[in-house]
Amino acid sequence: MRTTGSREVYRNPWIRLREDVVERDDGSTGVYSVVEKPDFALVIAAERNGVWLVEQFRHPVARRAWEFPQGTWSSGSSGTPEELARAELAEETGLRAARIAHLGHLDLAPGLSTQEFDVWLATDLTPGPTAREATEADMVAAFVTEAELRAMIADGRFTDGPSLAAYALLLLSRESH
Repeated sequence: MRTTGSREVYRNPWIRLREDVVERDDGSTGVYSVVEKPDFALVIAAERNGVWLVEQFRHPVARRAWEFPQGTWSSGSSGTPEELARAELAEETGLRAARIAHLGHLDLAPGLSTQEFDVWLATDLTPGPTAREATEADMVAAFVTEAELRAMIADGRFTDGPSLAAYALLLLSRESH
């Protein structure tokens, strides 16, 4: 497949939507809508046989959602993926990690978006102040045991796709050690 044309449909400081005209291998043509967003970091903060979660209102699904701390640089900021992970963890939970390990790099939704994310395991945690953005004013952080997390997954209270994929990476990393 090759792209024969592209046009910007929409842009704001957080997202860009483009429409690509493509020619498939069989000669047929089509249109792909592509959402461009910056990559993000997701952090599993683990201690005492459990993990730290955050819960906030998610406008697109019109409900509160539990997830692992995650986010991207605000406009005008930048740094390494590890620096982003540490910044998001501190911003959303107030926790600082003495140790942080990279568990993997994943695609968010390759059928519609360019966005990817790195998954980090943060340990040796120290509490501190949060620095939440205005959009995170309603956010709460909570510690749950791993048994509680599994129950939340099983009964549909923990449904964030990137968080579930990150948890799978955590479980796989434990098997390899």
